[in-house]
Amino acid sequence: MMDRDRNKTLLLELQRAAGTGNGRCADCGEPDPEWASYKLGIFICLNCSGIHRNLSEISRVKSLRLDFWENDLIEFMKRHGNLCAKAKYEAKVPPYYYIPQACDCLVLREQWIRAKYEREEFVATRVCQDPCSAGSREGYLWKRGRESRQFQKRRFLLSAREGVMKYYTKESRGPKAIISIENLNAMFQTEKIQHAHGLQITYNTDGQTRNLFVYHESGKEIVDWFNAIRAARYHYFRTTFPAVPEPELIPRITRNYVKEGHMEKTGPKQKEAFKVRWFCLDSQERSLMYFKHPLDAFAQGQVFIGRMDEGYEVRAGLPQGVRVKKKKPAITVVTPTREFVFICENDREQREWIDALNGVIAQPLTG
Repeated sequence: MMDRDRNKTLLLELQRAAGTGNGRCADCGEPDPEWASYKLGIFICLNCSGIHRNLSEISRVKSLRLDFWENDLIEFMKRHGNLCAKAKYEAKVPPYYYIPQACDCLVLREQWIRAKYEREEFVATRVCQDPCSAGSREGYLWKRGRESRQFQKRRFLLSAREGVMKYYTKESRGPKAIISIENLNAMFQTEKIQHAHGLQITYNTDGQTRNLFVYHESGKEIVDWFNAIRAARYHYFRTTFPAVPEPELIPRITRNYVKEGHMEKTGPKQKEAFKVRWFCLDSQERSLMYFKHPLDAFAQGQVFIGRMDEGYEVRAGLPQGVRVKKKKPAITVVTPTREFVFICENDREQREWIDALNGVIAQPLTG
C-alpha cells in the first residue's frame, strides 16, 4: 500500500515537473493528462488513451491515479517523458502537416497518433517529401451528388505543380471541375456529413463558394488527402509569397469555420416571415453565409462582415420597431447598407454567435 501511494505521488510529481512537457497530453495538448503510456513513456489524456488502447503492440496505458504502478515503470517514466518522445517521434513533422488539438475529430487524432508511433512517419531517419510532391495525389473519394444527394465514387486528382485539384464523374471524359489551389479549403465535418471520415472541400467559382462533401472508408486515406491539400496550399503560398513568415502562413493553409448552426432570418424589409437557415461564419473571408440545408452545394446568400470603424456592429436583440411572435433571443448585424436580423435557438447560441461575429469585426482587414 505504501508503494502504491508513494508511486502515485511520484507519478503526479512527474506529470507536473517543469521542463518535461508532461503537463499537457503528448498527442493533443489537453492540460493535466490523467493517463500514461508506460511503453512509450508519455503522459496522455483520457481521449487519447482510448486510441492508444488499440495500439497494444506499441503502447500500453494506465491511469495515473487508479492503477498500480510498479517501481520499474516509475523509473522508465522518469527516464522518458513527453519532451523526450516529441524529440524522437516528431523530429521531422512537415510544416504543412496538421497537428490535431483536443477539440479535433477522432479520425484526425487517431491518424496523428498512428502516424507518430505505429508508422514512425516523423522520426529523424525519415526522408521528408517536399511540399510539391506531398501535394500531389490521385485516388477515389465518395462524393455527395449535388442533385441526387447520394454519395458516389469519384476520381480526384490533386497537383501542387499545376496548382489545381480536379474531379471526374463516370459519364464525362474530361474533369467535372478544375479547382484552383489558390482558393481551395478543406475541413473535417464528421457531424454535418454524418460520417466519421467526412471532409468538406470548398472553393470559389464565379464569385460563389462551392461546397463538396466527401469521405473515404479508410481513416488514413482521408487524413492523407487532407494533408496533401495542405501541402499543395503550403507550396502555393511559399512560391507566391516567399517573404511571408511561417507563423503567419501556416494558419492560412486550411481553416475551419468559426461557427456554424441554425438561425432564423427575415428579409430586407424586416416584415417577411422568419425562415430557418444554416449559417457558416468564415473569418478569413469575413463572410457569414446562409444555406437552406447544411449540405447544400451553394449558399443562398452571404453577409460581408467588415470592421467597426467601417460601420459594422453586432447587437443583442431586435432593431427598434421590429416585432416577432417568438420569445427567443435575437441578433442584429448592422452593416453600412442595412440591418440583418437573426433569431437564435437559445441564450447560449446567441452569446456564441455574438462573440464569433465580434471576433471577425475586431480583426484587421487583410489583402
